[in-house]
This record gives sequence, C-alpha cells and structure tokens, in this order.
Amino acid sequence: MNYFVIGYYTLLIGASCLAAYYQARTAFLLLFSLTLGSFIMGIIGGEPALWFVTVSAGVIALAAGTSYAFREFLVIILPDEMSRNVKGAPLTASFGLFVVMTYAIAGLFAPVIAPFGEAEVISTAFAPADAQMLLGADQLGRDMFSRIIYGARNSVGLALLATAIAFFFGAVAGLIAATKGGWFDQAMGRVVDVVMSIPSIIFALLLLSIFGTSTTTLVIVIGVIYSPRVFRLSRAVAGNIVVMDYIEAAKLRGEGTWYLIRKEILPNSTAPLIAEFGLEFSFVFLLVAGLSFLGLGIQPPTADWGSMVRENATLVSFGEITPLIPAGAIALLTVAVNFIVDWMLYRSSGLKE
Repeated sequence: MNYFVIGYYTLLIGASCLAAYYQARTAFLLLFSLTLGSFIMGIIGGEPALWFVTVSAGVIALAAGTSYAFREFLVIILPDEMSRNVKGAPLTASFGLFVVMTYAIAGLFAPVIAPFGEAEVISTAFAPADAQMLLGADQLGRDMFSRIIYGARNSVGLALLATAIAFFFGAVAGLIAATKGGWFDQAMGRVVDVVMSIPSIIFALLLLSIFGTSTTTLVIVIGVIYSPRVFRLSRAVAGNIVVMDYIEAAKLRGEGTWYLIRKEILPNSTAPLIAEFGLEFSFVFLLVAGLSFLGLGIQPPTADWGSMVRENATLVSFGEITPLIPAGAIALLTVAVNFIVDWMLYRSSGLKE
C-alpha cells in the first residue's frame, strides 16, 4: 500500500469525522458513503480505481466552484429582479447557464477563436496533436479543434433555428385550437396524432430521402416533425386557461381570438412554453446530430459534431479519444439545457424552498 492510498483513506475518514462532529448530516452521509464505496472499489480495482474516484471528485468540485462563481457574477451584473431570481438558482442551473454561454460565445466568435478554417487542410490524415493542432487532425488533415469550434455554430445554430420554427407554428396552432375549439381543434388534433405516431428518426430519414439534404430542407423537415409536440403542450396549457372567468369576460366584451391569445392566454402560459422550448431544443439537437452521423444531416465540408464522430470513429480502435470529444460536446449541451429547464419548471410550478 503506497502513500497515495493511505492519504486517500485518511482524508476521507478524517473529513467524515469532522462532518459528524459538527452535525453536518448531509456532508457526513456523502463523505462516509464515498468512503465505503472507495473501500469496495479499492478492493476490486486497486489504486487506479481510487485515482478515478479522485479525478471525478475533482472535476465535480471544479464544476461546482465554477457554477457558484458564475452565479455570483450574474447576480452582480444583472438588473435587480433578474438578479434575485438568479441568486436562488441551484448550482446545476448555474452550471447549465455557464455551459450555454460558453457554447454561444464559441459559436458567435468561431472565426476569431478557431486557429484555422473549418475546411482548411493543414496536415496529414489523423496527425497527432501538437503545439499547432491541440486535438490533432481528422481523416482529411483538418484541425479537429477548429472544426469543433465551428461545429458549435453550425450544429447548435441549425438546431436552434429548427426549434424556433417548430415552436412558432406548433404554439400558434395550439393556442388557436384551444381558443376557437370546434372543427379546427378536432382536425388539428387528428393531424398531430398521425404525425406523432411515426418515429421521429424514421420520419426524418424518409422526408430527407425524398426532398434532399440541403440545410433549408433539413430545417423545414425537423420543424414539421417537432411542431406537433409543441402543439400538444400549448393546446393543453391553453385549454386550462380558456375556461377561466376572465377569458369569458373578455369574450363577453367582444374581444377577438388574437386579442385573447396575445393579452390573456399567452402571458399566463409563458413559463411552461419557455421550458418546453428548452426540451424541444434538446430533442432537435440530438436529432440533428443523429442525422449527421447517418450522413443525412449537415453535409460536408461544413463542420458538424455528429458527422465528426462518424468520420473519426476509426480512431477509437487505436485508443484515441478524439472522436469522443464532439460526442461529449453534444452530451454536455443536452445535459446543461435540461438543468436549466428543470430550474424553470421548478419556478413555474410555484414551489418554494
């Protein structure tokens, strides 16, 4: 047993005892559970398993510290009302906001941040990382780091545009259907049922095979596929509002459909709709990445994270983790958006800590 193992268990047991002495129950349960788990992992995996736990704990601590600092930064720079809202946000939501802001900066300033162009060939195929190429080269000799930065603009930007289109048409149709009712509501409901009965990936592959794989076609197809989901939610939310007394009073005053939607229904359904936008973005983003991985999404030479995973997948066989970096970027953004959505749903539910 070396000094690392001795120090590892000494630190955990000492921290657990301090937490128990100061009656910090949550910290004690966490630390002692980690101690017991480390004993088991140490017996099974030896020192490498303990190093894995140490590195993982360090990464989590770094993420928590970054989230806390970023939340305090937002509290200082934002206006009073927004500052109060952000101050009560959990660290997970702060982490999500930090990740989203980082991706936004990378996408907006990609030509400035990336050292090379997204389609610029600067080396040989699968060249290793060096001082010039931080992540090495892809199968054509293009800089992987530059293509990942440009991928933030292309992948996220296209997913955001497709989500906005799906959300606009789905939300408008759902609000109109809930307000007017009658034959329009029934007809839209049946159309939505038919579209949602087809799996998204299969429906997208079918439509893209028929109409082509241009960027415009891709955005329209994804908008058509995901607008029924938004329709269902907006119809359900608005359906609970149109039966309220103030809606009936507005109808008796002679107000029209668009007035009811703009002035009465939409302001009272904003929170769940915004949360749904975040969820839909996650689904759309994953669909775009999946289609690109299959070769029917964003087309070469445009940088896209899904296609980058496919193009460099052979490196995994040689022990290289380069193809996992764009896959990790996809997963990280999806998790971050879901953290933010969870916080917004918590706030819109009216629950208080």
